[in-house]
Amino acid sequence: MEDERPDLLTIGRLAHRTGLPARTLRFWSDEGVVPPVARSASGYRLYDAESVARVELVRTLRELGLGLDDVCRVLSGRTTVAEVADAHVAALDAQIRSLRLSRAVLSTVSKRGSTPEETALMNRLARLSAAERKQIIDEFKEDVFGGLDVEPHLRERMGALSIELPDDPTPEQVDAWIELAELVREPVFRARMRTMLELSTPAPGRRRPPGASIWWARQVVQIVAEVRGRGVAPDGPAAAEVLSGLFGDADRAAVLLCLEAGIEAGAERYRGLVARVRGQYASPDATEELEWLARALRAADRASPAVPTPAE
Repeated sequence: MEDERPDLLTIGRLAHRTGLPARTLRFWSDEGVVPPVARSASGYRLYDAESVARVELVRTLRELGLGLDDVCRVLSGRTTVAEVADAHVAALDAQIRSLRLSRAVLSTVSKRGSTPEETALMNRLARLSAAERKQIIDEFKEDVFGGLDVEPHLRERMGALSIELPDDPTPEQVDAWIELAELVREPVFRARMRTMLELSTPAPGRRRPPGASIWWARQVVQIVAEVRGRGVAPDGPAAAEVLSGLFGDADRAAVLLCLEAGIEAGAERYRGLVARVRGQYASPDATEELEWLARALRAADRASPAVPTPAE
């Protein structure tokens, strides 16, 4: 029959024409994806020009990740390439998200030199559902903000606090979420943040706490950064003038107590992590400025003359 039909190809010639191994073509033929159009007198499979085109289509679909079942459905007309492609796009998106999560976890493990137990915890934190992530943040908010006597606009800000990964997070966002989730689940961190807020949050009908401007207004940090940039030492007379400009006649001990509570809690680290998870710009970490301010307050306290005790 091959002599009678020179336009027909044996599987070997089809392999040569398409550049695919004969064993691959034989497998596809057995699966019904590229069936022969005829048989030779000796029983060999034969293919025509349309078979060559079909092979090229099958190869393309396979390179795009479609399984043979999907390829058969497309070729038989039971579905369209567009419909199958749409399903595979969704599947690939899920795989990509999973790979990004894996990459972020492994990157964090590499940087930290984590133990197997820490690695398992980070992997679980990275793969939490949106509802599970929200629950972690809600529990943190309840422990830190719950029951605080604060001004209405601040209560609204606290209640609206949302820290959520986007549907398609970057590895940097996943890395930040892992670190943040570990942080906000720590009872010690929650207790320290609660203390800082109690000392710094304005309450209705009361005077503004002496240290409130440190945590609720970034102007203090900006001023200290400018002062440090000029090389002003925290224990010198110039620093004392800066403190007077910032806090006036406020209770410096109360200011220092509030400042130390925030530094001890790691409030700047928390602020930076929240911004990274959200994919937002975060102003530079101000821990060094805050520590300079704390040293200046301590130095000023040491330099203050003791208040004499009235004689009995």
